[in-house]
Amino acid sequence: MKPAINAVIIYAKDVAKTSDFYTRHFGFSALPELNGITELTSSAGGAKLLLHKAAKGLKNGQACVKIVFDVDDVQVFKETSAEKGLLFGPTHEAEGYSFSNAKDPDQNNVSISSRAFRS
Repeated sequence: MKPAINAVIIYAKDVAKTSDFYTRHFGFSALPELNGITELTSSAGGAKLLLHKAAKGLKNGQACVKIVFDVDDVQVFKETSAEKGLLFGPTHEAEGYSFSNAKDPDQNNVSISSRAFRS
């Protein structure tokens, strides 16, 4: 049996603020907090995001993680996100796809990419 990625834990200084970020900008739904973890799920499927209160000594953006969201049109998603207050950086063109980066409230790297939809 090969393992699959089912969840990503994000250590957040403000769990409510981080939950709002992912629900508002990426359409996740939040389940009630249980055992110190707020679980976010997407109706599109994919891995769950598990939000855990960060230790006081953890610095924002300290972990080397980038969360990548598949979108079929990077530019359209950037424009929609900007209307909601999330600004992405420049769009980068790769071989057959594009991507753009931003940061969540805890300075974790977040990317949108059309790589999954390349032909």
